Amino acid sequence: MRNNALIRSVAAISGFAMLAALAACGDNTSATSSSSASTSAAASISGEFAGAGASSQQSAVEAWIAGFADKQPDAKISYDPSGSGAGVSTFLTGSTVWAGSDAAMTSDQVSQSKSVCATGTAFDVPVYISPIAIVYNLKSAGLNGTSKHLNLDGETIAKIFDGKITKWNDSAIAKMNPDAKLPDLAITVVHRSDKSGTTKNFVSYIKDTADAAWPYEVGENWPNNVGQGAKGTSGVITTVNQAEGTIGYADASQAGSLGTAAVKVGDDYVPYSADAAAKVVDASPKDDTATQKNRVVIKIDHNTTESGAYPVVLVSYDIACPAYKTAKNGEFAKQWLTYVVSEEGQKTAADSAGSAPMSASLRADVMKSINAIKTK
Repeated sequence: MRNNALIRSVAAISGFAMLAALAACGDNTSATSSSSASTSAAASISGEFAGAGASSQQSAVEAWIAGFADKQPDAKISYDPSGSGAGVSTFLTGSTVWAGSDAAMTSDQVSQSKSVCATGTAFDVPVYISPIAIVYNLKSAGLNGTSKHLNLDGETIAKIFDGKITKWNDSAIAKMNPDAKLPDLAITVVHRSDKSGTTKNFVSYIKDTADAAWPYEVGENWPNNVGQGAKGTSGVITTVNQAEGTIGYADASQAGSLGTAAVKVGDDYVPYSADAAAKVVDASPKDDTATQKNRVVIKIDHNTTESGAYPVVLVSYDIACPAYKTAKNGEFAKQWLTYVVSEEGQKTAADSAGSAPMSASLRADVMKSINAIKTK
């Protein structure tokens, strides 16, 4: 992750543009004008503003907080990476201004948000796009490292995480990796123990690509008793690092020196990358079931055959109100989200966390929702 000094340097260079960006408002403002240029200065903000939620966003949020501090030094921002489920629950009690979540809100959560928003219901918009890495520890076999990948298809991944394939030299894995020296070693699955949007996205990929090999429903809780659980993204990575033969899933920004799977897309095997994640998001439709006002939810096409696309991806959302009971919370939420989805904010996240910057067209859709936040 870039250090704060470098982040502040980048922020300072484009400070004038971003100050203008944070002042922009109105439903008819384009993404370019609302995040790059305006003739008026942003309203000054002071006070404490808390968020909570997805641990996948943690590195990006830390960088965003540092960058935003250059625009609003009197705004004291905190973020608790407690996990998507916990973060949304905290938001719905009114204890935080926003929540980060790797899963879109459920209809029940949207309804519950009426009690914390001044008017209307909360909305979710994408702010962070990142591949989910399928990480493994096969150090002694020489298969660890950022450039080391094992080829796996959806059905094989499903059978591994359901305890149907239990050895690394199983014929199903060997067939896809004829040149790899696979060890005669037991596979230990590591999954999230907490309610997690990363789990929901990972299970959704398996469900869509493995057909009958995965009998479980999609949800934020791990669905079987295979392997061992670990809390948060960092917990999964720590556990996989501690023992050889382990395999898990986590936001790719924390994969480190572990080996990672290249997943089958069409006739090819594609390793994760920010560009590959961005390709599948841009090729995927909006979720037409998220009909509540201002919601922008992506329905990932896990069965894409587009060349170079990596379909095991999370789109992490920020959840906010269209109007807050406290005016300064509304002003903060509008300026914060405008910065986060701006070109500068997305570049900051990419540099610090390896995420995929949102495309201009997606940013334009998101800015319509952000501009609708009332500040008075």
